Amino acid sequence: MTAHDTTQPNLRFSQVGKSLTRTDAPGKTTGRTPYAGDYVMPGMLHAKVLRADIASARLKRLDVSKARALPGVACVLTAADMPDRTIATDIPGQTGRDRLKTDQQILVKERVRYFGEPLALIAAETADIAEKARRLIEFELEPIPGVYDPEEAMKPGAPVVQGTDNVVATHKIRKGDSEAGFAAADAIVENTYVTPFQEHAFLEPEVGLAWIDENEVITIRVSTQVIEHFRAVADAVGVPHNKLRIMGALVGGGFGGKEDVTVETYLAVLAQKTRKPVRLEFSREDSFVGHGNRHAMKLKYRTGVTRDGRITALDVQVIADAGAYVYLSPYVLLYCAVNAPGPYRVDNLNVFARAVATNNMFTSAFRGFGGIQAAAAYEQQMDEAARAIGMDPLEFRRRNYLQTGDAISTGFVPPSAIWTEKCADLAWQALGEPTPAPGGSVRIGRGIAACQQSYGRLTFLHDTSEAWVGIEMDGTVTVRSGVTDIGAGQASSLAQIAAEVLGVTLPNVTVYNSDSQVTPLAGTTTASRALYMTGNAARLAAQAVRDRLADVAAELFGAAPAQIGMEFNRVFVTDDPERCMGLAELVKVCASRGVHRSELAIFRAPFTDVLDPETGQGQAHPDYAYGAHAIEVAVDTETGEVTVLKSVAAHDVGQCINRAAVEGQIHGGVQNGLGYALSEEMLYKEGRLITPSFSEYLMPTAMDMPPVESIILESRSGLGPFGAKGIGEPSMTPVAPAVANAIADAIGVRVFEMPITPERIWRALEAARA
Repeated sequence: MTAHDTTQPNLRFSQVGKSLTRTDAPGKTTGRTPYAGDYVMPGMLHAKVLRADIASARLKRLDVSKARALPGVACVLTAADMPDRTIATDIPGQTGRDRLKTDQQILVKERVRYFGEPLALIAAETADIAEKARRLIEFELEPIPGVYDPEEAMKPGAPVVQGTDNVVATHKIRKGDSEAGFAAADAIVENTYVTPFQEHAFLEPEVGLAWIDENEVITIRVSTQVIEHFRAVADAVGVPHNKLRIMGALVGGGFGGKEDVTVETYLAVLAQKTRKPVRLEFSREDSFVGHGNRHAMKLKYRTGVTRDGRITALDVQVIADAGAYVYLSPYVLLYCAVNAPGPYRVDNLNVFARAVATNNMFTSAFRGFGGIQAAAAYEQQMDEAARAIGMDPLEFRRRNYLQTGDAISTGFVPPSAIWTEKCADLAWQALGEPTPAPGGSVRIGRGIAACQQSYGRLTFLHDTSEAWVGIEMDGTVTVRSGVTDIGAGQASSLAQIAAEVLGVTLPNVTVYNSDSQVTPLAGTTTASRALYMTGNAARLAAQAVRDRLADVAAELFGAAPAQIGMEFNRVFVTDDPERCMGLAELVKVCASRGVHRSELAIFRAPFTDVLDPETGQGQAHPDYAYGAHAIEVAVDTETGEVTVLKSVAAHDVGQCINRAAVEGQIHGGVQNGLGYALSEEMLYKEGRLITPSFSEYLMPTAMDMPPVESIILESRSGLGPFGAKGIGEPSMTPVAPAVANAIADAIGVRVFEMPITPERIWRALEAARA
């Protein structure tokens, strides 16, 4: 391994970088951890949602009288009960800008735009009564022409789903002179790549419990990535922001699917109407139509290259399916456009990307957030371009990688290191010797893919995060933060950071998090930002406390504050460790002197304007993470079956906070990426989802997972605490194109549409044979 490869714990820190037992681990492993679905209250009601069974229709009749008359039913609500109410769909949480005017109807008033759109809400004494009431509701939908293909939706005369022409977002990136670049090329490679809708498929479906507390505050305990939805939900139900409280819980999977409002509004309005506690839990089938899925995209790449392997020009045309409502499509599309060239230097660039409304299920955030669709295309295109000039794909990449200090597509220079080449080389080497082909119809293939993925939200959103840190008289530490923990150990990482700064051990830190009215607001757990933003806020707060303690210790020891060390609950003079005292003893001295022993800190990301609308030049994100993935597969050319034999991930994470947690993110990203590449597909027929459960929607199981090797690099150059970068999204981004390139290497034919199912492989081989 190279000097920068720190496979051993980082000895510079006492807590950070170690695979310490996370604060959330004991409860999860023993089953003591309550999730949002575990909370109940005496006398609570149970809610159900009635949904439309066709995708494009006019609501002709809705009769809820029989349902309301059913004994045990407390409430049945339709749009007529809240005629002026809508719910925000634009960028969630705190931002420094106005939201787009894209609010959605809470319940259908006149027009149904997608299969599964809610028509009515029911609250009853039991779940069975609520379900019976739901079936008693009579409704009549008159079908109206719909449109289910974004290219058809852009044609003149197409049914209009949103706006005047269905185009809900457009982004352009212009750099250099693409015409001159293509003229200088020795070869021009043109291909179109298709990526699918994808379902988040979290273990825990959307669930929550709402009640009105003693202060007349509508309080909602819910599985969410964003407690700061409290403002949008308060606006939707017509109460002041301080009269609606959202309390999170440990989340059983989010991946972006709990970034938007899901059950919160329904719970709030039912609790408001009945003044009783109300619980709502989506079934798996509800969940499939209860949150926005990943955007299906069509990406047309045209690349100019020279014989010696230099990219001279790149033209990219993107069409994304936004579905029936505008949620985060404008931003997902922007991520795709910015990342269209990937981690490669392209001086002559033209990107034109559009998101288009259809009558399919609305689409929104998903791990990778537009960057992953771009990676699926640009990394396959790199292999195709290399093949066109007869060059090894890895060598072709080496000649075009961005290097530290280079500008990306928008002209912005990432402030941290760009170690793509190191990652790719190490991942490829770690594949080792090729697996011998077993003979017969099975072929062995190998593929590599690199990626560029941002961490932190768009800088024009003016993102901030707060955290509070205090030290108690016995030397224990408390951290308070609004950050939601969606399973990646977000809360535990704050504890590990505070422990490092204040010189305590991890069991001596307690974290309170995820309460919109009690904990300091920390923004969203999205965009691989939680560690970067809230981790920095926690570090600032802990550092302020430490500095005040160190001043007192320096006086007691007769040393300078810079000479004071704090580790393992002790305070000492760094060049004379025998001069020491217990941390608790120091805190008591500070208390007796009236020294402030807590701090509320705010961390601000870079604040910028939006990108130039014509050229796309400027800063879009705070920084970027880089990594690579290498895959080996076996493909049966008679059946199209793919077996993943080896999987190696190499990522520069800047600095591990908890190494085991980083490895967990990488393993999860591989599983998520393999499903995206090989099997997960949401199929629609005139907007109706025909893969509405795990019987039809096929995710990789433990039986499908190959051994995963993680190579973790630490450039210590990131903008997060101690130089950390994000890893939640980058861990998934390069997986699918690496699989695609491995399959193409095995069978000699490329399948341009994901997922690369056995049927698509077989058809591609048949076409090649013909």
